[in-house]
Amino acid sequence: MAPTPGVPGTSAHRRESYTTESLLAVAVEVFNERGYDGTSMEHLSKAAGISKSSIYHHVRGKEELLERAVGRALDGLFGILDESGARHGRALARLEHVVRRTVEVLVAELPYVTLLLRVRGNTSTERWALERRREFDHRVAELLREAVADGDLRADVDVRLATRLLFGMVNSIVEWYRPAGSGAASGDQIADAVTRLAFAGLRRP
Repeated sequence: MAPTPGVPGTSAHRRESYTTESLLAVAVEVFNERGYDGTSMEHLSKAAGISKSSIYHHVRGKEELLERAVGRALDGLFGILDESGARHGRALARLEHVVRRTVEVLVAELPYVTLLLRVRGNTSTERWALERRREFDHRVAELLREAVADGDLRADVDVRLATRLLFGMVNSIVEWYRPAGSGAASGDQIADAVTRLAFAGLRRP
């Protein structure tokens, strides 16, 4: 029987109901599962349940989907730096705010941040994303330097090393955190644990 236009569950209905945002969510899931390089438009078409031509109705191709996805993650991270807590007060308080909120954004935007952390620089979009990530890390490192200069953080740990260790802990969350399940920790609980563990070791004795 031919699909009936507008009837839920038919291909015609799926074409009509898909939006760029819902297509993006499917693409991110496939990119994370198969890797960006290992994903074809055919894979995306099958995962979305729509034709490739329907995908092209929304975006130019898979690289635009990648750009939109990592852009969403980067917007969330850089938005933290514009928050009041990241701009006012002593450097240590601003740094703690940034670290806590980074964990919260990571948990809230888990698939998108996961994809951002897995790009390898094989395309112009990936290279742009890597450069933006480095810029974010650099700005956090500057906060660390300020906090050391203020005498609030220990000076016997190299700032670059401390930054890498700090974000190594934060970024590792994407590898093990799964929000489903009654026993899953909340974003607030994870943010509390990360800030306590990190700053207990970084604070000046």
